[in-house]
Amino acid sequence: MATREEMSRSFGSAASVYESGRPEYPADPVGWLLAPARRDGHSLRVADVGAGTGKLTRAIVEAGAEVVAIDPDAEMLGVLRENVRRVPTFVGTAESLPLPDASLDAVVLGQAWHWVDPVPASAEVARVLRPGGVLGLIWNVRDDDEPWVRRLTAIMHGSRAEEMMAEGGPTVAEPFTGVEARSWRWTRPMTRDALFDMARSRSYIITAPPDERERIEAGLAELFDELGAVGDATVDLPYVTRAYRAVRP
Repeated sequence: MATREEMSRSFGSAASVYESGRPEYPADPVGWLLAPARRDGHSLRVADVGAGTGKLTRAIVEAGAEVVAIDPDAEMLGVLRENVRRVPTFVGTAESLPLPDASLDAVVLGQAWHWVDPVPASAEVARVLRPGGVLGLIWNVRDDDEPWVRRLTAIMHGSRAEEMMAEGGPTVAEPFTGVEARSWRWTRPMTRDALFDMARSRSYIITAPPDERERIEAGLAELFDELGAVGDATVDLPYVTRAYRAVRP
């Protein structure tokens, strides 16, 4: 089995399927994350850390903020630049941000905080935030209250993010306290190809040996046949977007 480090750095090899298979972020949760950082008469300066192919970056741009995108994988940032124009990109991590002190109103991470060490990451985020700035964490998680989605998760193997949610959510460290949380339910229409791309973009599958990937794909194909996800037909995959925010003192 791949190590945590290998899994966390595996996504660049699957950047195109990540872009196709992963969902966008709804506007309401993103707006809620950023709301405490807004100041009258000031444009909002945000870093999207672990930005990947720019799924969250796009939503922040659409919210009217100035954004810089940071990711440890240059291949992912290459795809981001193709999809989100005029956004500066830098290679970096939450524990080591290539940004000056007190330069930002918000630092956000989408599908990423479960890969970081929360103690040094919290301290580093606090360094680059102004007082009153926001640390925002957000995940799109499949809704396992639906029986077929539970079966889908069992076939694919649970993710680190799903395990973290089951254990009570993300951990942040000093100087952040008083984390607020909200969730939103929605559905995403997906074709068979998009469902496969969603599965193939997961670190467990990217790093799995060939026989394990074959077993997973066979199980997925059987499930998708039963659901009627054939050709261009779509099925609605239910999601829960879980968002967390904390204000820098």
